[in-house]
Amino acid sequence: MVGRKQFDVDEALRRAMHVFWRWGYSEASIDRLTEGTGLGRSSLYATFGDKSALFRKSLQRYAETYHPQYEHALSGPHSNPSAVVTAYLQVTLNRIADPAVPDGCLLTVSATQFPALDADSQAMVRAMIDGVRAMLEQALLAAGVDDQEAEELALCTLATNKSLAVLSRAGFSSEDLVTVAAAAARRPRETTSTR
Repeated sequence: MVGRKQFDVDEALRRAMHVFWRWGYSEASIDRLTEGTGLGRSSLYATFGDKSALFRKSLQRYAETYHPQYEHALSGPHSNPSAVVTAYLQVTLNRIADPAVPDGCLLTVSATQFPALDADSQAMVRAMIDGVRAMLEQALLAAGVDDQEAEELALCTLATNKSLAVLSRAGFSSEDLVTVAAAAARRPRETTSTR
C-alpha cells in the first residue's frame, strides 16, 4: 500500500540509538546511520527527520529504556546513603556488562561532544543529566542525609557513573569497574559514620 512503512520503525530507532551510542553524534554519519538501521536515506529522513531530530529521538529512546531501571533501583527503601549509591551504580554496571549494547553510555558520549550538538540537543542532554541528578538527590534524602550532603553525594555518584562509562569504552575490565563502584559506595558510609 502507498504510504505504508515497510519496516519496523521502533527497531530502526533502536538501531539508530546504537549507532549514536557507539560513534557519538559527530561520527554518526548518515552513511553509518543508514547502514546501522538498514534504511535508505530517503526513508531515514522521511521517518525521523534530519540527523539532529533522529539523535534526539534516540536519546529519548535511551531514557525510556534505562531511566526506569534507575528509578526502580532508587525507589528503596534504602537504609543508608551507601545503599543508594550501590543500587544506582549496579544498574550502570549491568548495562555496561550487557553484550547486546555498545560500551559506555549514550548520555555520557553525548555530553563529551556537547559543542557539536545543536541547541535543542544540548538542552536535552543537560536536562537528562539534571534529571538523573535530581533522582539521586531524592533517594539520598530519603535515606536520611541532609540537603547539602544529598547534593554533594548525588553529584559525586553521577560523576562516578560517567567515569564508569568512559573507562568501559577504554577497555577497562569489569573487575576494575566494580572496584570503582565499590569505592564510591564506601565513601558515603565513611562520611556519615564520622558525624
